[in-house]
Parts: sequence; structure tokens; C-alpha cells
Amino acid sequence: MPESTVIYTHGHHESVLRSHSWRTAQNSASYLLPYIKPNMHILDIGCGPGTITLDFAILIGPTGHITGIEPSPGDVLTQARETAASRGITNVEFKIGDIFELEEMFSEQTQKFDIVHVHQVLQHIDRERVSEALMQMRAVTKPGGIVAVRETDFAAMTWFPVSGGMAEWVDTYQLVARANGGEPNAGRRLVSWALKAGFARDKITASAGTWCFSTPDQRDWWSRLWADRTLSSNFKTTTLKSGLADEEKLNRIADTWTEWGKAEDGWFAILNGEIICRVD
Repeated sequence: MPESTVIYTHGHHESVLRSHSWRTAQNSASYLLPYIKPNMHILDIGCGPGTITLDFAILIGPTGHITGIEPSPGDVLTQARETAASRGITNVEFKIGDIFELEEMFSEQTQKFDIVHVHQVLQHIDRERVSEALMQMRAVTKPGGIVAVRETDFAAMTWFPVSGGMAEWVDTYQLVARANGGEPNAGRRLVSWALKAGFARDKITASAGTWCFSTPDQRDWWSRLWADRTLSSNFKTTTLKSGLADEEKLNRIADTWTEWGKAEDGWFAILNGEIICRVD
């Protein structure tokens, strides 16, 4: 397997996996749930620690099968396998795989997938190759199946109280993500990307989903998570390396997150674009 074609801005620091492990099919893929049926074969690209993947595995039942892939080896796939074992889920496999090599990877597989799913991945790949990635996803989807995508839109995030420090955070994040070649405002572009990938407009169903953090526990969790990401994850490394911020600025952003988490009236909302693309 060649070096990954995905430059993941966050990496797999503990603070990142803390967020990914919170994700479930219900809170992160509810738009897709009506389409999932027993006995299906599903491909989950960028599966991370596998929490969404394993929820899908339960929904398709023991005679269905799901494959979760990540672009590079590491502890995250080990964690996914261990979680599957601890939950007694056996209709799943986790393996190394690249979104741009799906046709090659599954060329010997006799049955294509009923659903090919990706969550918070397209924003991190080369923005000039997103449509190519979607074409790869379509190529391994059976006729009558669907390609499903959900992506955050950073510019559409909103919060209270109003804070210049939070605006500094989101502006810095977008600069770093684009320096890595990605598109942090992917959510609003999904329909456009799907059209460029060759999907007809009448085969694309678009929607939007949200995450909201407001209760004391939610604020504490979300603010600590982002303060830790800012100072400890790959985000810090790539930000400093690119010269887009210095230590002082990153410390200021982390402090902003900590202060927001303490605000009794604190509220943070994230908009996610979603598409279901039907394959002929």
C-alpha cells in the first residue's frame, strides 16, 4: 500500500479519538439509517475507531457484512477490532485501504457493496481530487446501491457567547486545512462534487444534520477536547510547521476554548452537509 493520499489535519491523538469514539450511527448518520436493511454489504471509508461501523454491523444483522477501512496502519484499527470483539460483533472486518484505490482493492470481490459510506473524510483529501474519490466510491457500489457522504462545514459553525478568540480559532483552522490541500467547508460542496463525479442531479438527495453542545457536560467535554487538540494533536504540529500560527497564538486559542466551556450560556452548533447518491 503506497503512502496515504489523505493528509489528516488532526492525526489520531487521544483528543481526536475521544471525539471519534463519541460518534454513533444515530448522532452522525441518521440520514442514512432508513436505507440500511438486513443482509446488506457495506463499505465504511475512514472508519476510525469503528463506532459508526459497528452500529451499522448490528443493523445489517449477522448475515450482512461491513468492511471498515483506514488509509494507514496504526492503533486506531486495533482499537476498532478490540471494540468489535468486546461487543461480540463478528460480521465486520477492519483493514488498511485508500479511497483512491477502491476499484483495485476490491477487484477480486464478486459482490459489490449495497452502501459505500464516508463520514468526515472528503474534507481532508486533495480538494482537486474529491470527484475522483466519489467516482471510486461509485465504482464499488452495486446497481441500485447508494453512495452516502456526511461532511462538516467549518465556516457555518456558530457559537455563543460571541468571541474574537473563537473566530481566530476557526479562521486558523481553515488556513491550516487548506495548507494541507483539504477543503474545510466541504459540507456545502457535496452536491457540486457529486455532479462533477458524474451523478445525475435527480439521483442526489441532499440534506443537513447538526451537532449541538450546550449542557454543562457537553460544554466541558467539547471545550477540553478542542483545547487539547490545539496544543497536542497534529493540528499544532502542522500549524507551527506551516507558519500559520505561533505558540502564543495556539495557547490563546486553547484558553479561549477553556473559557467558552465555563460559560453557563455557552452554545456551539456544527452544520454537516449530507448526500445520498443512487447508483444506476
